[in-house]
Amino acid sequence: MPAIGLGTFGSDHISADEVAKAVKGAIAAGYRHLDCASVYSNEHKIGPAIRETGVAGDELWITSKLWNDQHSRVLEACRKSLADLCLERLDMYLVHWPFPNFHPPGCSVESRSPDARPYIHEEFMKTWREMEKLVDLGLTRHIGTSNMTITKLRLLLRDARIKPAVNEMELHPHFQQPELFDFVCANGIEPIGYSPLGSPNRPERDRTADDTVDVEDPVIVAIAQRLGMHPAAVCIKWAVQRGQTPIPFSVKPRNYVANLECLKTAPLTDADMNAIAGIDKNCRLIKGQVFLWKDNQSWEDLWDLDGVIKT
Repeated sequence: MPAIGLGTFGSDHISADEVAKAVKGAIAAGYRHLDCASVYSNEHKIGPAIRETGVAGDELWITSKLWNDQHSRVLEACRKSLADLCLERLDMYLVHWPFPNFHPPGCSVESRSPDARPYIHEEFMKTWREMEKLVDLGLTRHIGTSNMTITKLRLLLRDARIKPAVNEMELHPHFQQPELFDFVCANGIEPIGYSPLGSPNRPERDRTADDTVDVEDPVIVAIAQRLGMHPAAVCIKWAVQRGQTPIPFSVKPRNYVANLECLKTAPLTDADMNAIAGIDKNCRLIKGQVFLWKDNQSWEDLWDLDGVIKT
């Protein structure tokens, strides 16, 4: 899997056509890893854009994801993504969230599905068994998880026939998740980091007053000034050197080219890496409130902070 990918989540304000144009430009610039998902509602545009580049499918690494309302229709959902992406096989297919709780695009942070449920491991394993069948059928090379916790992953690793190859998780200098990072690495699971720049364009519903801004951190800014690069590039270099795969998103050629090109420059020093390790603020930006299943719950209930799965 290439060490950096292009994310394709256009949030609620970037059209599918704009994302497809960025995909074409990014492939031309040298990207070979695309992180897609059915819920982004742009795979039908990305597929033709990939074909127009003339780059062979076996030269690319393409990930897609199973959305929450498709947990009981894994095969159909995967085939739909394959058709939209103009592919015969994916490189990676992920369970996007461990909760089967639907919310409509563009909804507010207060939105709740009337059928929302907590994580129920027996139900998740039914979905995972169908994911395993996708590998058996040759529809994807690998399967993985996203937004999982150590507690949930322990159960999956215990019961899975095919172990998750990756866990996609929020990772940036202000939210380094060291315990989860170390756990997945120790179990042979590749950590893929979304929001590697601190997700400056995340939906409004995901913003709270206590959020911090990675690219404005004095440590990141000072390193960037010394190296003559944008603070975002420092975040990308840190991620790759730490051992996670960042998937930054931008539709601006200047930005996605810079994110790629910064990896060709000299690595950050040990002092830089140690300094960035010291600015972790445990600031989760994508809290997932829309996946809660009861009234008067806090978003912390989604993340098993005390090692116990809330029901």
